[in-house]
Amino acid sequence: MTSFADRVATAAEAIREIFPITPLQKNDYLSRKYGARIYLKREDLTPVRSYKIRGALNFFRKTLAAGNNASLFVCASAGNHAQGFAFVCRHFGRKGVIFMPVTTPQQKIDKTRMFGGEFVEIKLVGDFFDECYQAAIDFTQSNGAHMVPPFDSRDIIEGQATVAREIVQQLGEGATPDIVMLPVGGGGLAAGVTQYFQAIEQTPQFIFCEPAGAPSLSRSLAEGKRVRLPVVDNFVDGAAVAEIGKENFRLLKDFPATSTRLVPENRLCATMIEMLNVEGVVLEPAGALAIDALKDFVKKDIRGKTIVAVVSGGNFDFERLPDVKERSLRFEGLKKYFIIRLPQRPGALRDFLQMFGPEDDVARFEYLKKSARNFGSVLIGIETRDKRNFGLLRAKFDVEGVQYQDITDDETLANFII
Repeated sequence: MTSFADRVATAAEAIREIFPITPLQKNDYLSRKYGARIYLKREDLTPVRSYKIRGALNFFRKTLAAGNNASLFVCASAGNHAQGFAFVCRHFGRKGVIFMPVTTPQQKIDKTRMFGGEFVEIKLVGDFFDECYQAAIDFTQSNGAHMVPPFDSRDIIEGQATVAREIVQQLGEGATPDIVMLPVGGGGLAAGVTQYFQAIEQTPQFIFCEPAGAPSLSRSLAEGKRVRLPVVDNFVDGAAVAEIGKENFRLLKDFPATSTRLVPENRLCATMIEMLNVEGVVLEPAGALAIDALKDFVKKDIRGKTIVAVVSGGNFDFERLPDVKERSLRFEGLKKYFIIRLPQRPGALRDFLQMFGPEDDVARFEYLKKSARNFGSVLIGIETRDKRNFGLLRAKFDVEGVQYQDITDDETLANFII
């Protein structure tokens, strides 16, 4: 039986038929910022702008090599897996049916159809992924088709492990990264990369980066068994998975829970904006996870070390940019929302606005309702250039007796009103 490293090498050779090795780039900006040698493994530069094409190609290749000549392949995905699946269907000339939730943005549907061309059919089913996934399973069983899972498969894991093989090749003989930062959703990439390094007897420290709103691996490692999360924040859609894959967890279960990092969604937005403005790199939320998690290190602990952060994807829908900017500003403390009790008299609004400094700007102003005959409730959004300005503004509010409530971090009120 061939070794895991040999099987990954074979998968890598097959992948070279459709795209070259993705760059491993030393990032000078991040290296200076953290005092370490930071390398980015640019999986956002594959033909489908994510690493998912690797696992999909390996799954198809091995399925066909095993003599399974299924005339129809099926997947369920609202994002990167669908695009990788579509590309591979066209590559092998196989028909594929892709199930996507009805709520999938049109941009993702169009890109998936572009990659697959006449070889794929897209079915929009259900408002949520679980409904969509069940429909895909039912269709597979009733049509004698072959299901291509997004992450819970040895062949998928083996394909994703080619990322690790390329990292080793690109760093050069005798060079081992001190730390490897891996984004985690279902766990296919993390399982493949860690298994490959173990197979070649290299032992970097692995850091698994999850969205704070979808900590499936973190919770599972802490409890020593797979845990299905009752609620998931879907903002980081490429990694918002309720339960780590079964095979994936089997390969990751011996890592300590302390090897995970939970990335706050709003902080992640600040990293996406930073990479766009400073480096000109467009990242989807999941693609920025590993870079953002660098913020959790104490600088003296990583000074001079070689760190590889896997950039898992760049399929960003720019219609989401206003929301990302909003979240970024709120995280940086440069934007806040208040509910103000404003007197209903001539000149009251003018008097209120005169409290603002030269760097303060009203981004939103809306009367909510009259709470009393002589007072009205106002929602006001304020942006500033320096977060310390809010301390000065609050002090003026207090001196003038302005009644206010800061709802910026009140999730219930903010989600309902903002």
